[in-house]
Amino acid sequence: MSRVLIKDIADHVEQEITLQGWVHRIRELGGINFVILRDRSGQAQLVYEGSVDVTLETVVSVSGRVQKNVKAPAGFELLVAETRVLATAAPDLPVPVNQDPKNFGIEAILDNRLISLRNPKIRSIFTLQSEICRYFAEYLHNQDFTEIKTSKLIGSGTEGGTGLFEVEYFDTKVYLAQSPQFYKQAMVSSGMERVFEVGAAYRAEKHETPRHLNEYISLDVEMGFIEDEHDLMDLESGILSYMFARIQEEHSDILELWDARVPSPEDVARAPRIAHEEAKKIVSQRLGRRVFEINPEAERVICEWAMEEYGVDLVYINEFPRKKRPFYTYPKGLKTMSFDLIFRGLEITTGGRRINEYPMLLETLPRFGLTEEGLGGYTDIFKYGCPPHGGFAIGLERITQKILGLSNVKEASLFPRDRKRIKP
Repeated sequence: MSRVLIKDIADHVEQEITLQGWVHRIRELGGINFVILRDRSGQAQLVYEGSVDVTLETVVSVSGRVQKNVKAPAGFELLVAETRVLATAAPDLPVPVNQDPKNFGIEAILDNRLISLRNPKIRSIFTLQSEICRYFAEYLHNQDFTEIKTSKLIGSGTEGGTGLFEVEYFDTKVYLAQSPQFYKQAMVSSGMERVFEVGAAYRAEKHETPRHLNEYISLDVEMGFIEDEHDLMDLESGILSYMFARIQEEHSDILELWDARVPSPEDVARAPRIAHEEAKKIVSQRLGRRVFEINPEAERVICEWAMEEYGVDLVYINEFPRKKRPFYTYPKGLKTMSFDLIFRGLEITTGGRRINEYPMLLETLPRFGLTEEGLGGYTDIFKYGCPPHGGFAIGLERITQKILGLSNVKEASLFPRDRKRIKP
């Protein structure tokens, strides 16, 4: 008999079928014993007459007849006639796969990542994350964007060379890319006009916080022929509205598992857009003291304000000062056409319009201690004609963290990399 996925068991009542998967739980009652079998699609109850001679996480192939049982998962169970062991699991599991992960801390989860990922609740994080990437791409394809894949080995940094990981590359040194910035802009300039990428980014920053990773996945967008940052905020609002609606429609089970919710499209449309200076004033008033920057504490406070005033914990902050933005950000006096998006107390996006005029770029470089030669071929994009453009990046792990209410961004990374963790 060919294999049937557990999610399809209801289609085979009173039929002989074969299920294959992992032994998730064993309950021995004497004459009749029960096993919960797990595969990628769900869990099913197996009924045995007599003893069950397998260990937890052993991989098995079981054949038998399906019958209804309202007390069984999904209302059906398999009366087992034959069991084949495909791979026996050692009995000393380093973490209990069949328990709620809140019963074992994040260090145990990450130290035993290859096994803890078998936990259905933990694995659901990455099922959802996969769908976030799919919805992101779907929406942008429907908006006539082209998906690109760029090199993660670069000759120099486009943000001044700080925070870069060095890599030996034959007889020279190269760096792991902080973002696909250079390449996104080049593709806009090439005539593609609208591009996006889902790829790894690297930051050599010595953080030890629940919000930082040294390797993360960036959902990057770049778009030509824009006026200012509001065009980009409009685009991101469209992406998020689509993404959240699809998550609610197709994965409410994962949201329920984590006791989570997503903003509705109406919520996203209500998200306020406030200037950097105004945001600082709001935070200062609420904290009863003057604040000088939008730091993590201020991000939490501004989202609390947005929830109270607009009914959504989603805030766009724009018009950041030039000194707080990279050299390529388009100036607006002493301010810039840039923005951050704060979601549930955490910055998940940074973006803005870029300088596209070659003379303006050359004039800007010395103010940031940079030279045209030091940027490699970056300035050639603008020397030979580039349309007004801009873009942004959404941190995949951060938005996953905030959707599900995870306490640490490392929980939303399959194999997190920080100052101390380089395996598995």
